[in-house]
Amino acid sequence: MTMPADHPSIPSPKIGVLLINLGTPNAPEPGSVKLYLKEFLSDPRVVEIPQLVWQPILRGIILNTRPKKSAHAYRQVWTDEGSPLAAITARQARALAGAFGPAVVVDHAMRYGKPAIRDRIEALKAQGCERILIAPLYPQYCGATTATANDEAFAHLRRMRWQPAVRTLPPYHDDPDYIAALKTSVEQSLATLDFVPDAILASFHGMPERTLHLGDPYHCHCRKTARLLSEALGRPLTVTFQSRFGRAKWLEPATDVTLAALPDQGVRKVALIAPGFSADCLETLEELAIRGRETFLAAGGREFAYLPCLNDGEPGLEMLRSILRRELEGWIAAP
Repeated sequence: MTMPADHPSIPSPKIGVLLINLGTPNAPEPGSVKLYLKEFLSDPRVVEIPQLVWQPILRGIILNTRPKKSAHAYRQVWTDEGSPLAAITARQARALAGAFGPAVVVDHAMRYGKPAIRDRIEALKAQGCERILIAPLYPQYCGATTATANDEAFAHLRRMRWQPAVRTLPPYHDDPDYIAALKTSVEQSLATLDFVPDAILASFHGMPERTLHLGDPYHCHCRKTARLLSEALGRPLTVTFQSRFGRAKWLEPATDVTLAALPDQGVRKVALIAPGFSADCLETLEELAIRGRETFLAAGGREFAYLPCLNDGEPGLEMLRSILRRELEGWIAAP
């Protein structure tokens, strides 16, 4: 069929894959951190307190005290490429380019900050993506992570005149490819150490305990990941939860409390992993690798090692190729 001469240019039909991670400030400075925290902590999925109660606390206290402290923490892990989380997620997207055929475009976005989910959906649509797989990179489902990423994507879709068809990536906490990737990554990292750990801690991001009782499966997903990984490694893992915030009771045991207690229990050599994070970030590189080490050594520990996340290493990338290809079935030809 011949198009009329004045017909607008239409790109050839494509499929989009949008990798999504949590987010980061644009710079390790209090002003940028304040903008980031305002967006992050205003999300009702993240802080489940009525906004009439929460916003005065957030704007009157937290946003006037926490940005300076958080900026200092960010400066300790900032790289020439910027935030580790943003840089690694971008590298993951670039490494996956072409993995699913020439008609599949892989992009990335952040739930908070830039690149924004709405902007990248628009960019994919402009490139001809008539179908998009929204892929939050959270192995364990949580309302405050997976759900809010999907919320933001669908909120923008509501504003689109011509929507693409959409799928979302389900949690993959017990996927054999994910467990195998973790096993390979952990074993490779352990092989580089000059000591044998007395214990391996698996630290997951914490959540208020009430979320478990309200039906969020996150705690169960974390526990199952750790159990399957322990079985794969052939050695026990101690599960802990980090990043407590506020006065509410959070999931336990706490990572920092556990690290401080281990030397008195005869555990003097520790390796720490963070299997719930798809990419290293402030919570792993500063909270665990720096402050976790300080806590453990100050309590009498002798050897401490933080083992990196899957990041853009080959085990993690191969896992992503596998689970994303599975979710694209019916949209792309079988390999």
